[in-house]
Amino acid sequence: MPLYDCMLLLKPHVKKEALMDLVARVGKHVYRRNGVLTDMKSFGPVQLGYGIKKLDGRYYQGQLMQMTMMTPPNFNDELHYLNKEDRLLRWLLVKHRNIKYGIEFLSEDDGYGELSKFRSSLYEDVDTDEDDDDDDEYDVEQEERKED
Repeated sequence: MPLYDCMLLLKPHVKKEALMDLVARVGKHVYRRNGVLTDMKSFGPVQLGYGIKKLDGRYYQGQLMQMTMMTPPNFNDELHYLNKEDRLLRWLLVKHRNIKYGIEFLSEDDGYGELSKFRSSLYEDVDTDEDDDDDDEYDVEQEERKED
């Protein structure tokens, strides 16, 4: 099953209980389709770049939520009920691309090799001679002050 991010932009005046009710509804729908909800983030109130017009007015602020989930590919077609939700300003479902997980991730050795190359190149450029030279100059200056 592919990994998806569901971004929910709610109206700013929506209470926390109503927000959790909506998130629970989406989560139950994911579980009914044998999916897994892997992560949930709340970004809190956000300022919008432009106003979003709804029947009850124009909104320049919203509450942003992100739900990360693993669901079947046709899950997007089943989220049509979010269009009728009056607490939502916008919603978006984004599919993660080129993500390896499970057995594919464990069998891959490329990631470890790339990281170890990066780590070794990170410490090769460090030149300790420059630091030693600075210390010597400092010691000479200290000795000159003591002699005066």
